Amino acid sequence: MENTNELKLAVLIDADNVPYSNIKGMLEELSKYGTPTFKRIYGDWTAPTLSGWKTVLLQNAITPVQQYSYTSGKNSSDSALIIDAMDILYTGGVDGFCIVSSDSDFTRLATRLREAGMKVFGIGEKKTPYAFIAACNKFIYIEILKKEIKEETPVKPTNKPVAKKETEAVSKLDDSLIKLISDSINDIAEEDGWVFLGVLGNLILKKQPDFDPRNYGHKKLLDLIKTIKEIEIDERPTGKNNISHFFVRTK
Repeated sequence: MENTNELKLAVLIDADNVPYSNIKGMLEELSKYGTPTFKRIYGDWTAPTLSGWKTVLLQNAITPVQQYSYTSGKNSSDSALIIDAMDILYTGGVDGFCIVSSDSDFTRLATRLREAGMKVFGIGEKKTPYAFIAACNKFIYIEILKKEIKEETPVKPTNKPVAKKETEAVSKLDDSLIKLISDSINDIAEEDGWVFLGVLGNLILKKQPDFDPRNYGHKKLLDLIKTIKEIEIDERPTGKNNISHFFVRTK
């Protein structure tokens, strides 16, 4: 994974299309990729359906933007979010955007921001249309954040050894994923067939923005690849602080 920790991010949330219960997990996830300099959320705050957001907004220093629903059945928050995004693009001094929504209406916005050289992260539910996912540099499913939050819940200590627990899968490890990984290895392999695991992860993400080992029940790409019998792994010690580099190739 490329280093993006210094990115200044504008986080724009569509309140109508994501659950408020996962906002803590979303912001913690984003901290891996950069620092939010804008945190705004859009919705009709007079609507009772958004009442659950009010407490978490204060707790996470998110600025609510009021957008009345002028027409029944229409999501007016979309236009307000898009207008703000373009204003921030030209005046905000940010390096990237995170659009938190499961709505495909933001596909063109994500595309336009990337055309302007911005990194674009998306966060939404598994039901998000693939057009929006493909328009982002990286897309993260809310469902895997839910699983991680549950796993962090404290449990009573016992004397019994605890087995290593993987995350619960939200996608299936199938032939198409194995082909994606194998083809990616072959695309960038050296003459001996080996590829550095970190470089492989970056290429897979470029090909499939919603790729994440956690989708398949594993916290790391290495753990996922260990389950694929068609791929060979080579651990190479660096000689520094017991750190090893991992290389992979197809068998």
